[in-house]
Amino acid sequence: MSDEEKRKRAITARRQHLKSVMLQIAATLLEKETAAKEAEKANYLAEHCPPLSLPHSMQELQDLCRKLHAKVEVVDEERYDTEAKLQKTTKELEDLSQKLFDLRGKFKRPPLRRVRMSADAMLRALLGSKHKVCMDLRANLKQVKKEDTEKEKDLRDVGDWRKNIEEKSGMEGRKKMFETSES
Repeated sequence: MSDEEKRKRAITARRQHLKSVMLQIAATLLEKETAAKEAEKANYLAEHCPPLSLPHSMQELQDLCRKLHAKVEVVDEERYDTEAKLQKTTKELEDLSQKLFDLRGKFKRPPLRRVRMSADAMLRALLGSKHKVCMDLRANLKQVKKEDTEKEKDLRDVGDWRKNIEEKSGMEGRKKMFETSES
């Protein structure tokens, strides 16, 4: 075995030893933490929930039930109040985060799907099936008769510039150009 291989083995052995030591320390810390949680739970229960002593007479039992109901009502009110506060703060957080997005100028755009829907179908969806409105957009358009003016006639007489270019293209077009220029 070479000196290099011995050194690599020593390094890996050292790493494994360190890993095992770290795992042992972590296991002891977890055990201590669970024991501390159990002790804290026991202290809390001892402080807030005294041992129950059941009375023997009917009147004392009814008084105990009334006290328990009063305590339950107080706890329910506190729970309701904390839920309301939580909802209010979450709403405020959402509003503030929306304002942040607005101020930054970055908006999340949802993926939009193309929906093919006629105007009649849109009206039915918006107004409900009760309303039968026919939305013929072309029916309300104004009909305009086009009058031929002198300018338009002149423009039509001059013709399309593309036709002139096509006529003058090639040898025949050049021949026509020379014939028209001579006369």
